[in-house]
Amino acid sequence: MTPVIERAGLDSVMIRLFDTIDVSNMDMLLSVVDTLKAELGEALIDVTPSYTTVLLHYDVYRMDEAAVRGVIQQVLRQPVYGLSGNEARTHVLPVWYDSSVGPELDLLAHRFDGDFQEVITRHQQMAYRVFALGFAPGFGFMGVVDEQLEIPRLATPRKRVPKGSIGIAGRQTAAYPADLPGGWNIIGRTPVALFDRTREGYTLYRTGDVVRFEAVSRQTFLDLGGDATPFAGGDA
Repeated sequence: MTPVIERAGLDSVMIRLFDTIDVSNMDMLLSVVDTLKAELGEALIDVTPSYTTVLLHYDVYRMDEAAVRGVIQQVLRQPVYGLSGNEARTHVLPVWYDSSVGPELDLLAHRFDGDFQEVITRHQQMAYRVFALGFAPGFGFMGVVDEQLEIPRLATPRKRVPKGSIGIAGRQTAAYPADLPGGWNIIGRTPVALFDRTREGYTLYRTGDVVRFEAVSRQTFLDLGGDATPFAGGDA
């Protein structure tokens, strides 16, 4: 698509770069983000990349909207964006896939004649890009999952999803950084801290990073500090 620049507020604009979600778009999108950071300098307050868009929040006392749009248009006219200067990091998250902590694991296994291992294999065989961070600190929207694991969000979100829960919604997957409400289909749990105030940047990953899931046994999960408390029915 032809990029579109829209006003998103008195001090913000939205850049729509793509029509559809595609992993192959990530390097271009992140390169645009890096270039805009350099070009806008101190006039830039915040920039938030997502699946197909970039949201810019700027300082109206340093630059007006017309000037910001001019910078954006100049950046978008570049014939080749190249790769982002922020090289993607790879994270491997150990996961205990079990119906006691993943209530929708049974549901997905029915697609493969009750074969839980097929669900686990299909989920962990992919390398997922972090498309966006949001909803809660440390919550990364990742994709895309195997099409056979695509499943819509729950009709009624749960009031509480335990910290570390691994979920699928549509063709996205994610890990809950804390006890949170949510409607994703839960298939397992990781012991890894996704948000830590003592960590530089607080969150484990950033937009553009690559995440892989690795199945581990219950004992390994516990040895790594995981909480094996069963997913209670009252959480729904």
